Amino acid sequence: MPQIQLPIFPEGVTYITKELAFRKKDGQIIYFNGTMPVFMHEEGDLKTFRMITSQFVINGNVKQTELVKAFGLPAVTVKRYVKLYREKGPEGFYEKKVSRGAAVLTPEVLGKAQEMLNEGESIAEIGRKLELKANTLNKALRAGRLQEAVKKKDWKRVKKD
Repeated sequence: MPQIQLPIFPEGVTYITKELAFRKKDGQIIYFNGTMPVFMHEEGDLKTFRMITSQFVINGNVKQTELVKAFGLPAVTVKRYVKLYREKGPEGFYEKKVSRGAAVLTPEVLGKAQEMLNEGESIAEIGRKLELKANTLNKALRAGRLQEAVKKKDWKRVKKD
C-alpha cells in the first residue's frame, strides 16, 4: 500500500498551492515542491519569473488565479504571459523586442518635402510624390521639423491708405 507523503516545506516560504511554494533568499527566488527546490532565478529577473510561472500553469501545477493571489498580479497579466508561453514557448520570453524600422523622414526626404512646401504644393501632393502618408507630413509640421511656406501677399489687392 502506497504511503501518503505530507507536504513539508522549508521555513519562510509563501504558498502558491498546497504542493508549490516559493521563498526569497539572498536575492534569489526559489520554488519548492515540498522540501525539494524545483526552480530558481534572480529576484530581479522578470522574464524568467514570467516564463516559469506560465510554465507552472501550462503543466497544470498552478491555476492562474492562484498566481494572481500569491504574487498580487493582475489577472490579465498572467493570461497574457500564459498565452505567450503557449504560442512561442520559453524562448518567447527572451526574444528581442520588435522595434520600429528606419525613420521614413530622413534628412534628405525632409529637405525635398520642405522645398515642395516652399513651392506651394499641398501636403497631399507632396505625400503622393514622395510616397509618404499625409499624416506623417502633418506630424512633422506640428513637431516643427517642417515649416509651412510663408504665403506671399498679393500686393495688387492691398489698399493704400
